[in-house]
Amino acid sequence: MGIELAPGNNQVGVFFVDFELPAEVVLLDSFNTTNQSILVVGEEQDDYFGKTSGMGFTRLFINAVEKRPESEAILDSMFFNLDVVSVNGQGLEDPKFYSIHRLTEQLQDTLYYNFNELSFEENPIASSEIEFGETKDTTLMIPVTEAFAEELFGKMKRGTEFNNLFTFREYFPGVAIKAREGDNTTIGVNLGFETGITTFFHYPGDTVATTYEISTASSRSFNSVKSDRSGTPTAVVTENQVAYKTGDLSGMKSNLGMAIKINTDPVDEFLDTLSGVIFKQVVFELGEIESVPDGQNPPSSFVAYFTDDTNEILTRSDGQPITVQRDGLPQTEEDESGQILPSFNAPAIARYNQNENIYRLGITSYLNAVFRGEILNRDWLLYGNSPETTGDDFKRSFRQFKVRDNNIKVRVIYSKIR
Repeated sequence: MGIELAPGNNQVGVFFVDFELPAEVVLLDSFNTTNQSILVVGEEQDDYFGKTSGMGFTRLFINAVEKRPESEAILDSMFFNLDVVSVNGQGLEDPKFYSIHRLTEQLQDTLYYNFNELSFEENPIASSEIEFGETKDTTLMIPVTEAFAEELFGKMKRGTEFNNLFTFREYFPGVAIKAREGDNTTIGVNLGFETGITTFFHYPGDTVATTYEISTASSRSFNSVKSDRSGTPTAVVTENQVAYKTGDLSGMKSNLGMAIKINTDPVDEFLDTLSGVIFKQVVFELGEIESVPDGQNPPSSFVAYFTDDTNEILTRSDGQPITVQRDGLPQTEEDESGQILPSFNAPAIARYNQNENIYRLGITSYLNAVFRGEILNRDWLLYGNSPETTGDDFKRSFRQFKVRDNNIKVRVIYSKIR
């Protein structure tokens, strides 16, 4: 505090500097969403990102050796279950509507990307309104239509369609899971034995029902994303891998693939003014972010990949993607041939502080390495995933945030060598 009030009396040789970093947004190239294990199902409307729609497509699975209902079995009820593991949205006290539709074409043994979509029947085989409230994970049991229940139960009892997995999928290619436009909510549906069709039936004289399960375990799946950004600041974002300025706001949105590019030229400009210094603490701060509505959560973390004018993630000569590495760890390493390469094993993680609405990324070791000439200072591509989690979180939700340009900065504490 004394230094700030009288900087000319700085006798301890410690200096504090803040400077801003310019930001743009980049819509990443279409990415593979095959077998992410989570279906992202939602309809969202936002003044900045526009309208974003997500549908999940998946095959179904049967165990061909499991005992099927016999001809005299009597159907009690049939449900399509959704194992919901996340809920992110607005107005969660109001009903949200979900529908399951039978596919009219097969999922092929190929890769599917976020722009892909399959054809499906207009009328759903199951649909229901759900009030989530404070619930973020639950199993939804959605009753199927009477006509579909009678058809499927008849095939279970007598049809050759259930003889093996191939004949079953020929008869029933899979399902598309949709949300209702205007609900402004997205759910994550976990695939496996808890998501699928449960049939309850009994035999004459029984007092307890028997079940037959059709699941999504071991089933090919993918997520489809549609984005209508017309009339919003991001309407200028028309091409993939191109950096765009969107007014005084920048934003990140998962699964859509919208990332934030940070121009690090001011870092070089700052370092050019220094000599004989040691950086004690350097933090990259993003925030406060714009307020997040109740019921929604921004990405919990992101990493800073190196990029350049291509706006693609840069890789080493061995193909490994490179990022800012964690504080206290080397930013470079030596390969078997003695060549010095950027390290990649321990990406620095920017974590979201919910109380302050700020992301912080420690970059002390990084800035010292740049200052010593060990690595080149490069622009960053902020990507909403954490290497500490299984799978790619940036492809498994519609979490988002927006931040004003003057809230993106580097905070430096350094001392001069005497």
